[in-house]
Amino acid sequence: MKKILWASIMVALVYIVYIVISLALLPPVSMLADKKLNLTVQVRDWQGKEHPFVVGPKNRRWISSSRIPSEMKWAVIVAEDSNFYKHEGIDVKAIKEAIKYDLEKKSMARGASTITQQVAKNIFLTREKSLTRKIKEVYLAWRMEQELTKGRILELYLNVVELGPMVYGIGHGSQYYFGKPPSAMNPRECAFLAAMLPGPRVAYNPYRNLGKVLSRSNMILKKLRSHGVISADELQLALNQQPNIAGLQNKVDTAIKQEVTFQPISSKILPVSEGQPENSAEPKAAETPTTPAPESGANLQEEKPSVATGVQ
Repeated sequence: MKKILWASIMVALVYIVYIVISLALLPPVSMLADKKLNLTVQVRDWQGKEHPFVVGPKNRRWISSSRIPSEMKWAVIVAEDSNFYKHEGIDVKAIKEAIKYDLEKKSMARGASTITQQVAKNIFLTREKSLTRKIKEVYLAWRMEQELTKGRILELYLNVVELGPMVYGIGHGSQYYFGKPPSAMNPRECAFLAAMLPGPRVAYNPYRNLGKVLSRSNMILKKLRSHGVISADELQLALNQQPNIAGLQNKVDTAIKQEVTFQPISSKILPVSEGQPENSAEPKAAETPTTPAPESGANLQEEKPSVATGVQ
């Protein structure tokens, strides 16, 4: 027994040393505070092929926060991370609830990643499901909260989220699905994109499960109303609308037929050279929001999207 105990202790110590070294070798997050910074990372499409992807203003689809409706910003917050303006990168309460849910279901059905964690994963890590990657994700999220404003984190998030086959960021997503820039999206369309985020390839693919996406977007719209982002009339109008996405059916069906695996942004991060051409599959950005949410408190300050009129 003593030998087993000592062996276990040694393995634990070696793993701890490995984790410490791995964290020390992670890239600095402070560089993300520079809005002129451009990074090239690698993404895999639904056929498993890697593509360079530009994170930054050299991406021709990069969208600044001022051009993103506050309804879009709040839609992803209420859908993905309701405590975004309260936590420091990790939502302990959400983690506890996720663990309880997973234990009851005897599965890993629910995660508890914050928006900050998702940005860390999408820019610096892969989607490998391992304890080591999760530790790195949590550590990077904590560092990002120390170095970046909430608005900058939200901007990055809205520009790197996956919304379809090689469709990244709401700048690309709004054009791909609705044929319009993000600034022209109505509340229904904002909620529709936010509803797809948990699984745009299968579970919340609008061409496979339109009813499921619409149902989740209805829930998001009601939350926007309860937060004072949209009025009662805007809610009713949005609930009566259905986005017209039928024109893209054949394009997505073709991509789905050939799909193999998809892994988001990898750890290959390189600055974009001055002469590098823009990439066809690039992320977008969201800027720091400006007005606190009704229920959030004084600590939000200029970081939140305006909810007084529902438009920033």
